[in-house]
Amino acid sequence: MLQFLTPQNQEIVKCNEHVLIWIKSGTGLIEVDFKVYSDLEDKLIFLSPEQYVKFIYGDFQVGKLTFPNATISRSKEFRVLFQHLISLGYVKFTEERQDIFDHLFSSDFLDILDISTSQWFHQNPFQAEPGEYEAIFDLKESIDEHISEHLSIKELVGYVDHTPRHLEATVKRRLGMPVKELMNNALLLKSQRTIASTDQPIQEVAYEMGFKDPAYFNRFFKSRSNSTPSRFRENFKLYATDSFLRDLLYLIKTHHRTEHSPSFYADRIHLSPKALSRKVRQRSGCTVGDLIRKELLNSARILLEQGTVKEAAFELGFAEANHFSTFFKHYTGESPSAYQVKMYKN
Repeated sequence: MLQFLTPQNQEIVKCNEHVLIWIKSGTGLIEVDFKVYSDLEDKLIFLSPEQYVKFIYGDFQVGKLTFPNATISRSKEFRVLFQHLISLGYVKFTEERQDIFDHLFSSDFLDILDISTSQWFHQNPFQAEPGEYEAIFDLKESIDEHISEHLSIKELVGYVDHTPRHLEATVKRRLGMPVKELMNNALLLKSQRTIASTDQPIQEVAYEMGFKDPAYFNRFFKSRSNSTPSRFRENFKLYATDSFLRDLLYLIKTHHRTEHSPSFYADRIHLSPKALSRKVRQRSGCTVGDLIRKELLNSARILLEQGTVKEAAFELGFAEANHFSTFFKHYTGESPSAYQVKMYKN
Protein backbone atom coordinates (compact mmCIF):
# COMPACT_ATOMS: atom_id res chain seq x y z
CA MET A 1 0.00 0.00 0.00
CA LEU A 2 1.24 3.48 -0.87
CA GLN A 3 2.33 5.44 2.20
CA PHE A 4 2.82 9.20 2.16
CA LEU A 5 5.71 10.87 3.96
CA THR A 6 6.68 14.48 4.56
CA PRO A 7 10.42 14.07 5.20
CA GLN A 8 12.34 16.62 7.20
CA ASN A 9 15.53 18.20 5.87
CA GLN A 10 18.48 15.83 6.38
CA GLU A 11 16.12 12.89 7.02
CA ILE A 12 17.38 9.51 5.83
CA VAL A 13 15.01 6.76 4.70
CA LYS A 14 16.77 3.40 4.81
CA CYS A 15 15.52 0.41 2.90
CA ASN A 16 15.54 -3.18 4.12
CA GLU A 17 13.27 -4.26 1.26
CA HIS A 18 12.67 -3.36 -2.38
CA VAL A 19 10.85 -0.05 -2.41
CA LEU A 20 9.68 2.65 -4.77
CA ILE A 21 9.97 6.30 -3.76
CA TRP A 22 7.64 8.66 -5.65
CA ILE A 23 8.60 12.33 -5.41
CA LYS A 24 4.99 13.50 -5.66
CA SER A 25 5.78 17.18 -5.22
CA GLY A 26 8.51 19.53 -4.12
CA THR A 27 11.94 20.64 -5.27
CA GLY A 28 15.30 20.50 -3.57
CA LEU A 29 18.24 18.15 -3.18
CA ILE A 30 17.95 14.40 -2.72
CA GLU A 31 20.83 11.97 -2.25
CA VAL A 32 20.76 8.32 -3.30
CA ASP A 33 23.83 6.13 -2.81
CA PHE A 34 26.08 9.18 -2.26
CA LYS A 35 24.91 10.87 -5.49
CA VAL A 36 22.92 14.09 -5.31
CA TYR A 37 19.95 14.81 -7.57
CA SER A 38 17.70 17.83 -7.98
CA ASP A 39 14.40 18.47 -9.76
CA LEU A 40 13.03 14.96 -9.19
CA GLU A 41 9.38 15.97 -8.97
CA ASP A 42 7.05 13.29 -10.39
CA LYS A 43 9.92 10.86 -10.86
CA LEU A 44 10.25 7.38 -9.37
CA ILE A 45 13.31 6.14 -7.51
CA PHE A 46 13.67 2.36 -7.08
CA LEU A 47 15.75 1.18 -4.14
CA SER A 48 16.99 -2.28 -3.26
CA PRO A 49 17.89 -3.43 0.28
CA GLU A 50 20.93 -1.61 1.74
CA GLN A 51 20.23 1.52 -0.28
CA TYR A 52 18.97 4.76 1.22
CA VAL A 53 17.50 8.08 0.17
CA LYS A 54 18.40 11.27 2.01
CA PHE A 55 16.27 14.40 1.71
CA ILE A 56 19.00 16.99 1.98
CA TYR A 57 16.92 20.09 1.53
CA GLY A 58 13.50 20.97 0.22
CA ASP A 59 9.81 20.71 0.95
CA PHE A 60 8.76 17.31 -0.37
CA GLN A 61 5.67 15.15 -0.36
CA VAL A 62 6.76 11.59 -0.98
CA GLY A 63 5.01 8.31 -1.65
CA LYS A 64 6.62 5.04 -0.58
CA LEU A 65 5.60 1.62 -1.90
CA THR A 66 7.14 -1.65 -0.71
CA PHE A 67 7.23 -4.59 -3.12
CA PRO A 68 6.87 -8.24 -2.11
CA ASN A 69 10.17 -10.04 -2.73
CA ALA A 70 8.36 -12.71 -4.73
CA THR A 71 7.18 -10.06 -7.18
CA ILE A 72 10.70 -8.78 -7.76
CA SER A 73 12.19 -12.23 -8.33
CA ARG A 74 9.45 -13.21 -10.74
CA SER A 75 11.00 -11.52 -13.75
CA LYS A 76 14.60 -10.90 -14.70
CA GLU A 77 13.52 -7.73 -16.50
CA PHE A 78 12.88 -5.90 -13.23
CA ARG A 79 16.56 -6.02 -12.32
CA VAL A 80 17.22 -2.82 -14.27
CA LEU A 81 15.14 -0.89 -11.76
CA PHE A 82 16.70 -2.23 -8.58
CA GLN A 83 20.23 -3.27 -9.49
CA HIS A 84 21.57 -1.74 -12.65
CA LEU A 85 20.55 1.88 -13.05
CA ILE A 86 24.33 2.52 -12.94
CA SER A 87 24.22 6.29 -13.45
CA LEU A 88 20.56 7.15 -14.04
CA GLY A 89 19.04 6.83 -10.59
CA TYR A 90 15.40 7.47 -11.42
CA VAL A 91 12.70 6.86 -14.00
CA LYS A 92 11.05 9.82 -15.71
CA PHE A 93 7.71 9.30 -17.41
CA THR A 94 6.53 10.81 -20.66
CA GLU A 95 3.04 12.27 -20.92
CA GLU A 96 1.85 9.05 -22.61
CA ARG A 97 2.84 7.02 -19.55
CA GLN A 98 1.49 9.29 -16.83
CA ASP A 99 -1.02 6.51 -16.09
CA ILE A 100 1.73 5.02 -13.95
CA PHE A 101 0.65 7.27 -11.08
CA ASP A 102 -2.86 5.80 -11.08
CA HIS A 103 -1.32 2.36 -10.62
CA LEU A 104 0.60 3.57 -7.56
CA PHE A 105 -2.67 4.03 -5.68
CA SER A 106 -3.99 0.62 -6.70
CA SER A 107 -0.78 -1.19 -5.63
CA ASP A 108 -0.86 -3.15 -8.88
CA PHE A 109 2.75 -4.26 -8.40
CA LEU A 110 3.30 -6.05 -11.69
CA ASP A 111 1.83 -3.23 -13.78
CA ILE A 112 3.96 -0.67 -11.91
CA LEU A 113 7.12 -2.66 -12.54
CA ASP A 114 6.21 -3.47 -16.15
CA ILE A 115 5.47 0.16 -17.04
CA SER A 116 8.55 1.46 -15.21
CA THR A 117 10.86 -1.08 -16.85
CA SER A 118 9.40 -0.31 -20.26
CA GLN A 119 9.84 3.43 -19.67
CA TRP A 120 13.47 3.00 -18.59
CA PHE A 121 14.27 1.19 -21.81
CA HIS A 122 12.32 3.83 -23.73
CA GLN A 123 14.54 6.49 -22.13
CA ASN A 124 17.49 4.37 -23.28
CA PRO A 125 20.05 6.49 -21.39
CA PHE A 126 23.04 4.68 -22.93
CA GLN A 127 21.66 4.43 -26.48
CA ALA A 128 22.12 0.66 -26.46
CA GLU A 129 20.31 -2.25 -28.09
CA PRO A 130 18.29 -4.68 -25.90
CA GLY A 131 20.93 -7.40 -26.37
CA GLU A 132 23.66 -5.01 -25.28
CA TYR A 133 21.78 -4.13 -22.10
CA GLU A 134 21.33 -7.84 -21.43
CA ALA A 135 25.08 -8.37 -21.66
CA ILE A 136 25.87 -5.34 -19.48
CA PHE A 137 23.39 -6.39 -16.78
CA ASP A 138 24.68 -9.97 -16.76
CA LEU A 139 28.18 -8.62 -16.23
CA LYS A 140 27.02 -6.24 -13.50
CA GLU A 141 25.37 -9.14 -11.65
CA SER A 142 28.59 -11.10 -11.89
CA ILE A 143 30.56 -8.12 -10.53
CA ASP A 144 28.18 -7.70 -7.59
CA GLU A 145 28.23 -11.41 -6.77
CA HIS A 146 32.03 -11.66 -6.78
CA ILE A 147 32.78 -8.12 -5.61
CA SER A 148 35.32 -9.04 -2.91
CA GLU A 149 37.16 -11.73 -4.90
CA HIS A 150 39.06 -9.23 -7.09
CA LEU A 151 38.76 -11.45 -10.13
CA SER A 152 40.44 -10.67 -13.40
CA ILE A 153 38.23 -9.49 -16.25
CA LYS A 154 38.67 -12.86 -17.94
CA GLU A 155 37.61 -14.74 -14.80
CA LEU A 156 34.66 -12.42 -14.29
CA VAL A 157 33.41 -12.70 -17.84
CA GLY A 158 33.68 -16.47 -17.48
CA TYR A 159 30.59 -16.36 -15.25
CA VAL A 160 28.40 -14.89 -17.99
CA ASP A 161 27.38 -16.22 -21.37
CA HIS A 162 29.16 -13.60 -23.47
CA THR A 163 32.55 -13.49 -25.17
CA PRO A 164 35.10 -11.31 -23.31
CA ARG A 165 36.06 -9.22 -26.34
CA HIS A 166 32.46 -8.45 -27.29
CA LEU A 167 31.48 -7.67 -23.70
CA GLU A 168 34.44 -5.35 -23.09
CA ALA A 169 33.71 -3.51 -26.33
CA THR A 170 30.01 -3.14 -25.45
CA VAL A 171 30.74 -1.73 -21.98
CA LYS A 172 33.30 0.71 -23.37
CA ARG A 173 31.05 1.87 -26.21
CA ARG A 174 27.80 2.21 -24.24
CA LEU A 175 28.90 3.14 -20.72
CA GLY A 176 32.01 5.07 -21.73
CA MET A 177 34.27 3.14 -19.38
CA PRO A 178 36.33 -0.06 -19.41
CA VAL A 179 35.12 -3.13 -17.52
CA LYS A 180 37.83 -2.56 -14.91
CA GLU A 181 36.40 0.85 -14.09
CA LEU A 182 32.91 -0.63 -13.76
CA MET A 183 34.37 -3.16 -11.30
CA ASN A 184 36.16 -0.46 -9.31
CA ASN A 185 33.02 1.69 -9.14
CA ALA A 186 31.02 -1.23 -7.76
CA LEU A 187 33.73 -1.98 -5.19
CA LEU A 188 33.86 1.65 -4.10
CA LEU A 189 30.08 1.83 -3.71
CA LYS A 190 30.01 -1.36 -1.64
CA SER A 191 32.82 0.04 0.52
CA GLN A 192 31.01 3.37 0.98
CA ARG A 193 27.80 1.65 2.02
CA THR A 194 29.62 -0.50 4.58
CA ILE A 195 31.61 2.40 6.02
CA ALA A 196 28.60 4.71 6.21
CA SER A 197 26.15 2.20 7.69
CA THR A 198 28.33 0.32 10.20
CA ASP A 199 30.88 0.99 12.92
CA GLN A 200 33.24 -1.69 11.67
CA PRO A 201 36.91 -0.71 11.97
CA ILE A 202 38.25 0.39 8.60
CA GLN A 203 40.76 -2.45 8.69
CA GLU A 204 37.92 -4.98 8.92
CA VAL A 205 36.08 -3.28 6.07
CA ALA A 206 39.24 -3.56 3.97
CA TYR A 207 39.47 -7.31 4.62
CA GLU A 208 35.76 -7.74 3.94
CA MET A 209 36.21 -6.00 0.59
CA GLY A 210 38.96 -8.48 -0.30
CA PHE A 211 41.98 -6.26 0.35
CA LYS A 212 44.89 -8.02 2.06
CA ASP A 213 46.58 -4.71 2.87
CA PRO A 214 44.44 -2.03 4.59
CA ALA A 215 46.90 0.64 3.46
CA TYR A 216 46.21 -0.30 -0.16
CA PHE A 217 42.46 -0.14 0.53
CA ASN A 218 42.93 3.40 1.89
CA ARG A 219 44.77 4.42 -1.28
CA PHE A 220 42.12 2.78 -3.49
CA PHE A 221 39.30 4.52 -1.62
CA LYS A 222 40.94 7.95 -1.54
CA SER A 223 41.90 7.90 -5.21
CA ARG A 224 38.25 7.39 -6.18
CA SER A 225 36.40 9.45 -3.57
CA ASN A 226 38.92 12.19 -2.70
CA SER A 227 38.59 11.18 0.94
CA THR A 228 40.10 8.61 3.23
CA PRO A 229 37.67 5.96 4.55
CA SER A 230 37.82 7.44 8.06
CA ARG A 231 37.14 10.98 6.84
CA PHE A 232 34.33 9.71 4.62
CA ARG A 233 32.62 8.10 7.64
CA GLU A 234 33.11 11.24 9.72
CA ASN A 235 31.72 13.49 7.00
CA PHE A 236 28.73 11.22 6.38
CA LYS A 237 27.78 11.28 10.05
CA LEU A 238 28.31 15.02 10.32
CA TYR A 239 26.30 15.54 7.16
CA ALA A 240 23.37 13.72 8.73
CA THR A 241 23.35 15.91 11.84
CA ASP A 242 24.95 19.30 11.25
CA SER A 243 23.12 22.41 10.10
CA PHE A 244 25.72 23.83 7.69
CA LEU A 245 24.00 22.95 4.42
CA ARG A 246 20.54 23.74 5.78
CA ASP A 247 21.71 27.22 6.85
CA LEU A 248 23.46 27.86 3.55
CA LEU A 249 20.42 26.84 1.52
CA TYR A 250 18.22 29.07 3.68
CA LEU A 251 20.55 31.99 2.90
CA ILE A 252 20.41 31.21 -0.83
CA LYS A 253 16.62 30.91 -0.76
CA THR A 254 16.41 34.27 1.02
CA HIS A 255 18.89 36.25 -1.11
CA HIS A 256 19.16 34.53 -4.50
CA ARG A 257 16.98 37.08 -6.29
CA THR A 258 19.50 39.83 -5.64
CA GLU A 259 22.77 38.01 -4.86
CA HIS A 260 24.11 35.64 -7.52
CA SER A 261 27.74 35.44 -6.44
CA PRO A 262 29.08 32.60 -4.24
CA SER A 263 31.38 35.12 -2.54
CA PHE A 264 28.35 36.86 -0.98
CA TYR A 265 27.30 33.63 0.77
CA ALA A 266 30.87 32.81 1.77
CA ASP A 267 31.11 36.17 3.48
CA ARG A 268 27.78 35.70 5.30
CA ILE A 269 28.87 32.41 6.85
CA HIS A 270 32.43 33.61 7.52
CA LEU A 271 34.31 31.33 5.12
CA SER A 272 36.55 32.08 2.19
CA PRO A 273 34.95 31.32 -1.21
CA LYS A 274 37.41 28.47 -1.66
CA ALA A 275 36.62 26.94 1.75
CA LEU A 276 32.88 27.27 1.11
CA SER A 277 33.21 25.62 -2.28
CA ARG A 278 35.15 22.70 -0.82
CA LYS A 279 32.71 22.21 2.05
CA VAL A 280 29.63 22.33 -0.18
CA ARG A 281 31.13 19.76 -2.55
CA GLN A 282 31.90 17.43 0.34
CA ARG A 283 28.37 17.75 1.70
CA SER A 284 26.27 17.72 -1.47
CA GLY A 285 28.39 16.90 -4.51
CA CYS A 286 27.25 20.23 -6.03
CA THR A 287 28.90 23.60 -6.40
CA VAL A 288 27.64 26.76 -4.70
CA GLY A 289 26.81 28.06 -8.17
CA ASP A 290 24.64 24.98 -8.81
CA LEU A 291 22.61 25.69 -5.68
CA ILE A 292 22.14 29.36 -6.58
CA ARG A 293 21.10 28.51 -10.14
CA LYS A 294 18.59 25.93 -8.91
CA GLU A 295 16.85 28.54 -6.75
CA LEU A 296 16.95 31.10 -9.55
CA LEU A 297 15.32 28.66 -11.96
CA ASN A 298 12.66 27.67 -9.43
CA SER A 299 11.81 31.33 -8.86
CA ALA A 300 11.97 32.05 -12.59
CA ARG A 301 9.32 29.43 -13.34
CA ILE A 302 7.00 30.85 -10.69
CA LEU A 303 7.47 34.44 -11.91
CA LEU A 304 6.97 33.47 -15.56
CA GLU A 305 3.62 31.92 -14.65
CA GLN A 306 2.57 35.19 -13.03
CA GLY A 307 3.96 37.93 -15.28
CA THR A 308 6.10 38.91 -18.25
CA VAL A 309 9.64 37.86 -19.12
CA LYS A 310 10.84 41.41 -18.48
CA GLU A 311 9.24 41.46 -15.02
CA ALA A 312 10.79 38.11 -14.14
CA ALA A 313 14.22 39.31 -15.25
CA PHE A 314 13.93 42.44 -13.10
CA GLU A 315 12.72 40.52 -10.04
CA LEU A 316 15.67 38.12 -10.31
CA GLY A 317 18.32 40.82 -10.53
CA PHE A 318 19.22 40.58 -14.22
CA ALA A 319 20.26 43.90 -15.77
CA GLU A 320 18.68 43.04 -19.14
CA ALA A 321 15.78 40.76 -20.09
CA ASN A 322 17.90 39.17 -22.82
CA HIS A 323 20.52 38.19 -20.21
CA PHE A 324 17.80 36.42 -18.25
CA SER A 325 16.48 34.72 -21.40
CA THR A 326 19.96 33.45 -22.28
CA PHE A 327 20.43 32.14 -18.73
CA PHE A 328 17.03 30.42 -18.65
CA LYS A 329 17.41 28.76 -22.05
CA HIS A 330 20.96 27.59 -21.30
CA TYR A 331 19.88 25.67 -18.19
CA THR A 332 16.38 24.53 -19.22
CA GLY A 333 16.71 24.05 -22.97
CA GLU A 334 13.81 26.40 -23.77
CA SER A 335 13.28 30.15 -23.83
CA PRO A 336 11.18 31.88 -21.15
CA SER A 337 8.49 32.67 -23.72
CA ALA A 338 8.39 29.05 -24.89
CA TYR A 339 7.99 27.96 -21.26
CA GLN A 340 5.07 30.37 -20.84
CA VAL A 341 3.34 29.08 -24.00
CA LYS A 342 3.69 25.52 -22.71
CA MET A 343 2.25 26.49 -19.32
CA TYR A 344 -0.72 28.30 -20.89
CA LYS A 345 -1.51 25.23 -23.01
CA ASN A 346 -1.56 23.03 -19.94
